[in-house]
Amino acid sequence: MASSSSDHGYDDVYRSGAPWEIGGPQPALAAVLDEVRGPAVLDAGCGTGELALALARRGHHVTGVDVSAVAIAAARAKAAAAGLDVRFAVHDVTAAPPPGGPFDAVVDSGLLHSLHRLGGDAAARYLALLPGLTAPGATVVVLAISPHGEHGWGVTEPELRAAFAPPAWEHTRVEPVAVAAQDGGRPLRLPGHLLRTVRGPG
Repeated sequence: MASSSSDHGYDDVYRSGAPWEIGGPQPALAAVLDEVRGPAVLDAGCGTGELALALARRGHHVTGVDVSAVAIAAARAKAAAAGLDVRFAVHDVTAAPPPGGPFDAVVDSGLLHSLHRLGGDAAARYLALLPGLTAPGATVVVLAISPHGEHGWGVTEPELRAAFAPPAWEHTRVEPVAVAAQDGGRPLRLPGHLLRTVRGPG
């Protein structure tokens, strides 16, 4: 879920237990993994790799990137223990395309909303790079926290639709979902959005 040119403290967050690390993929994403087409899939802001590993188990050739070296080290260890071949890299997706593209699918589990929370132009730079990361017809799935909650930050549905508008993106759908987190071991459910879209032919 970390994402920028410096880790913005994400290494420390992962060492102490990131609240979005729930021991598996987000339930809202796990429910739509059959819609992810491959073979080449990018997990943008992969954290410790739970989603990337789930995609690899389905036969995809997965690249997972994150700015946190601590998260990437944990992801590589998980992949080795599971005997899964996943390419993990410490990489800033707001600055340059990650290795392995263009991708047939991109899955974003909390990266975009993290960039919005950081402020500045990080989210805009990431969104500007996305069309070049994806092949025509590629699927993009984004899970983002909604600002309609006690936390008071996130990405609105209109913002998502504006970010994934034609002609670059087609067949965009946004639906309300719950985002799972934990606070000191206590499970939380936060309001969120699940966006699914397809890269246009241009």
